[in-house]
Amino acid sequence: MPQQDMSHSAVPFIPATRSLKVLAAAAEECQGCELYRHATQVVFGAGKRTSRFVLVGEQPGDQEDLQGQPFVGPAGQLLDSFLNEAGIAKSDVYLTNAVKHFKFESRGKRRLHQKPSAPEVRACRPWLERELQMIHPEVLICLGATAAQSLLGARLRVTAQRGQHLTSEWCANTMVTFHPSAILRAPDSATRQRMSAALLSDLKTAVQWLQPTK
Repeated sequence: MPQQDMSHSAVPFIPATRSLKVLAAAAEECQGCELYRHATQVVFGAGKRTSRFVLVGEQPGDQEDLQGQPFVGPAGQLLDSFLNEAGIAKSDVYLTNAVKHFKFESRGKRRLHQKPSAPEVRACRPWLERELQMIHPEVLICLGATAAQSLLGARLRVTAQRGQHLTSEWCANTMVTFHPSAILRAPDSATRQRMSAALLSDLKTAVQWLQPTK
């Protein structure tokens, strides 16, 4: 089995720690791929080690890159509304991304999102794995294809397996569903409504997978 190329991996930057705070601080020094060169800052996960849900997106966007927090832009605001409607307390959710730096293309003063490459996703995956190992969520939700394929394999298709009960090495209750940014990019209102209903339904289903609290 070939050894992993550590020159294109986050592994050398990950400390031996049980603290999410220490892990997040270490991520600020990560140079596991080239994305750190152009991003404003690393955007690590946010939430508690005791979170029952972990939601994983693709990468930070423009506002996340500027503010240093995940899901604070338009997609995050939309996600907040769905979480609230599904009865999921924000305090019970750990939010993170498969890739921790913003990849973009400059167009004048605008910074346009670019999809991270497979090598960039692989390089950053050790951070995500460490987060999941430390939190042990009851429910793991992958928002969009990049997050789903990062954790569940390149063959996974969101449209084919959305909302299904899946099992992963990090969580017995794993699901893939639409990323709220995909809803914002939908070509028409009918598609937006359909995708919104699907995402909300999936979140409500995920709530049913929780073990009752004592």
